[in-house]
Amino acid sequence: MQDTYQTKGLRKKLIEELRRKGISNEQVLEAMNNVPRHFFFESAFLSHAYEDKAFPILADQTISQPYTVAFQTQLLEIKKNEKVLEVGTGSGYQASILVEMGAKVYSIERQKTLYQQTKKRMEELHYAVKMFYGDGYAGLPNFAPFDKIIVTCGAPFIPEDLKKQLKIGGYMVIPVGDDTQIMQRIKRVSETEFDVEDYGNFRFVPMLEDRNG
Repeated sequence: MQDTYQTKGLRKKLIEELRRKGISNEQVLEAMNNVPRHFFFESAFLSHAYEDKAFPILADQTISQPYTVAFQTQLLEIKKNEKVLEVGTGSGYQASILVEMGAKVYSIERQKTLYQQTKKRMEELHYAVKMFYGDGYAGLPNFAPFDKIIVTCGAPFIPEDLKKQLKIGGYMVIPVGDDTQIMQRIKRVSETEFDVEDYGNFRFVPMLEDRNG
């Protein structure tokens, strides 16, 4: 797959649209301009790659709307070389944005077929993401603590295990709720204290509980 003048032009238009919608972090916008979103689509659906919409992928999951990716990434306030845990690898698009911003990304995916497909894709695209197949609620305790944590699926509650894996001073961005979610940013203030801020309503596919398969 190639990144042509046409796809670069469509991406530039998308970035302008994100700016109009209130995304102001230039690092986020630059990363999204550098990552070809159409690389994360099946070839039959390439015409949809630069619409500001979510789109279905394998295993009843979605590639998030670009605005949502930009919004969550902006809330994270990523700095170069920070260690970031992503819960819900999905297509790999969000992880690629984080890598493009200089983060060291650890990503966990619950759906095995999606994990296998995305692992292969990330290797082909040379995005250095450490990928794991497993339970997002449990996080990756062996690699903690993390500077930042991003959850890319709707969580019915904030998992305690993820809170424990966050560095003091670090942020977790997570959509919390059942049908509709409230985007929350949790800052770890101390060993036992967490500040929570709300950032409006979103809709995500649900976070899956641990299961075999």
